[in-house]
Amino acid sequence: MVRVLEVKTRKQKRQFVNFPSELYKDNAYYVHPLIGDEMDLFNPKKNVSYDECEIVYYLAYQGKKVVGRVCAVIQKVYNAKTNSKRVRFGRLDFIDDYEVCKALLDKVEEWARLMGMDTVHGPLGFNDLEREGLLIEGFDKIATFEENYNYPYYKDYIERCGYEKEIDYLSFRINLPKEPNERLMRLNDLVMKRYNLHLATAKTKKEYLDKYKDQIFDVLDEAYGDLYGVIPYNEKLRKQIIDQFKLVINKDFIVTILDENERVVAFGFALPELCYAVKKSKGKLFPFGLFRILHATKHGDTADFGLVGVRKAYQGKGLPAIILNYIITTANRLGIKHIETNHSLETNAKILQTWKNFDDVTNHKRYRCFIKNLGDAPKPVTPTKPENVVESKAKSKTSKTTKKAHK
Repeated sequence: MVRVLEVKTRKQKRQFVNFPSELYKDNAYYVHPLIGDEMDLFNPKKNVSYDECEIVYYLAYQGKKVVGRVCAVIQKVYNAKTNSKRVRFGRLDFIDDYEVCKALLDKVEEWARLMGMDTVHGPLGFNDLEREGLLIEGFDKIATFEENYNYPYYKDYIERCGYEKEIDYLSFRINLPKEPNERLMRLNDLVMKRYNLHLATAKTKKEYLDKYKDQIFDVLDEAYGDLYGVIPYNEKLRKQIIDQFKLVINKDFIVTILDENERVVAFGFALPELCYAVKKSKGKLFPFGLFRILHATKHGDTADFGLVGVRKAYQGKGLPAIILNYIITTANRLGIKHIETNHSLETNAKILQTWKNFDDVTNHKRYRCFIKNLGDAPKPVTPTKPENVVESKAKSKTSKTTKKAHK
């Protein structure tokens, strides 16, 4: 029997945050988010997404044992932008048991109907800079600090619950050339001169962020605003994101291109590879996690490519090549040999074309967002069990035959 309860107490919040660490404790590829950041999700004073979202968290139990979790979100800004009535599911994790997955998603769908929504999709976060997508290829590759990881059985069970593919994300691994790319170097000089552009500079990371962070977010909104799952970044959300990432940002890996009026027209950045440091500390900053993360920002041979953003007026003019050229040059100087690109939408032809500038590049991971239509006229569901409880006595016929790939 599976019971699904809404997360209310501090104990349940800790169970929600810590459940994946137990589920993946023997897995070599899972990387836990920072526990402090995850606990802050429940606090409206620290999670500014409560300003524009309706949020609910659920835990699944078999007896007294936690066997799954899920978060459901109505992202009101995105729904208004797309004229839709959608609920996002995210942070979905569960043991190898179809009935647990079904109970969790049934609860999300029940809540969606009660809230007047007609569609459920995900995995997605509160905004586009959170972990998103379900891993469907690349189970033998360690997740980056910014990526989801899940067992292969997730996909099969979600599809059995009536969900279909909506869109995929692709992730690439690039082995950097030892020497600068002459073609990129020539293109760099040509484009900068033709459009009277120059690179932003600052003596310190704080100075850099103080001068350019707002304009960088403006470019991000303009460049990515039309893409799947993306919302504008309001002032509170911008501050929250900067606060979360400023510890690990390396100024050497930030590229900001300015026009003659000192206006940001493009940016790109990479992060030091943090997955091994965070994994070793199991998402904890203390007592040794912070030291390991700070050490990782200065050492290692891999970087995680974050974002490239270009204002629409400058798109198609070769600016991503300038950013790549700068990052390659910096990477070579710092001993970086590989870059993980993180997510690129399969429909984002511009960014996919950018990766073709490299000779040694592999698409080594694929992530999927699923969708399920609940009907055109959602009606409130009258619970047959006590509130916030979903029960299922049926046993999964596949739980014994579908073996975990990680064993």
